[in-house]
Amino acid sequence: MEFKDYYKALGVEPTASEAEIKTAYRRLARKYHPDVSKEAGAEERFKAVNEAYEVLKDKDKRSQYDQLKASGYRPGEDFRPPPGFGGGGFQFDFNEMGGNAGFSDFFESLFGGARRAQAPPSGSRVRLAIPLERVYSGGKQKIRIGERTLEIAIPAGIRHGQTIRLAGQGERGGDLMIEISYHEHPEFELDGQNVLYTLSLMPWQAALGATVSVPTLGGKVGLKVPPESDSGKRLRLKGRGIPGKVGSGDQLVEIEITAPAPQTPEQEALYRRMAELFPAD
Repeated sequence: MEFKDYYKALGVEPTASEAEIKTAYRRLARKYHPDVSKEAGAEERFKAVNEAYEVLKDKDKRSQYDQLKASGYRPGEDFRPPPGFGGGGFQFDFNEMGGNAGFSDFFESLFGGARRAQAPPSGSRVRLAIPLERVYSGGKQKIRIGERTLEIAIPAGIRHGQTIRLAGQGERGGDLMIEISYHEHPEFELDGQNVLYTLSLMPWQAALGATVSVPTLGGKVGLKVPPESDSGKRLRLKGRGIPGKVGSGDQLVEIEITAPAPQTPEQEALYRRMAELFPAD
């Protein structure tokens, strides 16, 4: 199998901090997300970015990967795990990702091989990470337990840490307890039941006002941006947050103004004219 350079996949140096890795992941995940990207190969690049982040965000997995990389492997080289590698007590639990999540054979050879074929012991508690879209809408979710694939019903608004009991699905007829956790999302963060989203606007959209398409956990919706909006201003999409027993949260959209780099002499001239008309304080 092919050795993969996870740092190269995220475009960061091996010395990158946790914050730098997280920033790079979010930028690339947004760029190559299959729902928004029109670039060729975006889906495969999105998977590669997610796989790299799954390793580098975790101190134990990153340390194990760094040990391997330091031994001299290079991207694209044929890789065979050294004898006994990964046997130091750390093993990745695929149940945390709800299955192998489409990760590569290289990833599985390092973190998944020993655990994937084992069924959980009777009465044990396994973890299932689900996407925020599933938390929002509810529905069916598959989970791989040893050699079996089970389908469970996820109620809308299920809480992080909440458990689902599958009667008789453990070993020797015991019950299987599934603890729910949330996948980190490339575009959204949570604040209780509220969903937080950062919306990038061009300067003229913020200054003059505009109606823009905004992604939500339930699909894209139109959002009216009032004139004279500034970076840091928050707009509210009522009821677009996580459902709860007494109602749904909201989606809070924070404005971030970005200025495109001029690509033509006319655009550069326009910026110079704007500098004259809007002098700095």
